[in-house]
Amino acid sequence: MTRAGADMLHFDVMDMHYVPNLTIGPLVLRSLKRHGITLPVDVHLMVSPVDELIQLFAEAGADYITFHPEASLHVHRSLSLARELGVKCGLVLNPGTSSHCLDPVLHLLDMVLVMSVNPGFPAQAFLPSSLNTVREVRKKIDTAGLNVRLEIDGGISAKTIASARDAGADTFVAGSAIFGESDYQVAIDAMRHALA
Repeated sequence: MTRAGADMLHFDVMDMHYVPNLTIGPLVLRSLKRHGITLPVDVHLMVSPVDELIQLFAEAGADYITFHPEASLHVHRSLSLARELGVKCGLVLNPGTSSHCLDPVLHLLDMVLVMSVNPGFPAQAFLPSSLNTVREVRKKIDTAGLNVRLEIDGGISAKTIASARDAGADTFVAGSAIFGESDYQVAIDAMRHALA
């Protein structure tokens, strides 16, 4: 991914509880770091509970850790834990999650991730209604005058990335649009071209 031009590595972590699939854990991240991965690593926890994995992924070298507010009994405590461990942190909004849940903790966030699909399965179709959430979150960030990344994940491709940017997103997660192609750099270049 580094040679293909990616700016960040996104880790989808699933536990078969919060979502029905199971994916990679902190040992994989630790191994990648030991083998010289220098890209910032953005860990998206689709797990419940979150605190133990926040600690394990922080120790493994995550740069960002985001989690779903529904998955934490105490969102403020979980965010504070990540910050104490020196990791940038954020919350993830599912298509059915109101952006109002950000209001009490927005000042603690380094990133908000808006899901433009339902979490847990790859290769889903982009949900255009998610752009309304992106607009709402962008307004909250700008009104508060905060430096918070606004990320979008799900169905992002050369066809959808510009509309996500126009709604206010500044960080884009693409999976199938890249890994479904034989040349990763061509896929990434096509998305950069769509943003130009």
